[in-house]
Amino acid sequence: MLASWGVAFDAVDVEAEPGARQDLERLGIRLVPAVVVGDRAVHGWNPQGLAELVGVRYGAPARLEPAELARRLDRVLAAAQRAMRQVPPEHLGMTHPGRDRSVRQLGYHAFRLSLAFRDAMVKGRLLEAWLQEEAPPELGDGPAVARYGETVRRELGAWLGRPEACAGVVETYYGRQTAHELLERTVWHAAQHVRQLEALLARMGITPEQPLTEADLNGLPLPEQIW
Repeated sequence: MLASWGVAFDAVDVEAEPGARQDLERLGIRLVPAVVVGDRAVHGWNPQGLAELVGVRYGAPARLEPAELARRLDRVLAAAQRAMRQVPPEHLGMTHPGRDRSVRQLGYHAFRLSLAFRDAMVKGRLLEAWLQEEAPPELGDGPAVARYGETVRRELGAWLGRPEACAGVVETYYGRQTAHELLERTVWHAAQHVRQLEALLARMGITPEQPLTEADLNGLPLPEQIW
């Protein structure tokens, strides 16, 4: 996004530069991505906050309604299930260059971060630790991760079908958000990882079955780049 605004920046790989991670932690940021200007930082995909940080005017698009976001999330997770069922056992450990999350962990993460919306609404806060969980040993292959995804879709469907499912505010590790904002963030976060899963399938020489479509992603504030 910075590049599309014509803003010059230095990209830093915190995995390769431990000192850079320590600098982020001193600012209270333990997860990437983050953009830092001096002693100020914006964590995660936050176009409005990022624009304010670098002094760029940004017109945020209209936010999809909760019911539509719920439908989109279910379609995104269904695509994640299809992708994970296609992953051959020998490719479960594949990673994208410069990233340390394997295909197996990426699939699990897409489902776990989605269920974290329900958990955050129950507790009134989103815990950073939920998004750092790794796939348990019993989810040892793609079909097993996909089955976990079916459980997540069922539980989210039950929660999001409640009248009060998207009411109130939630404390998160990156600041306070309305439930509506958190649901939108959850949907695009999951969608971004499914885009990555489908790209990894292509690297394996496998054509993704019913990949995400433009209609699935339209209206979500997704970054242009997949990685």
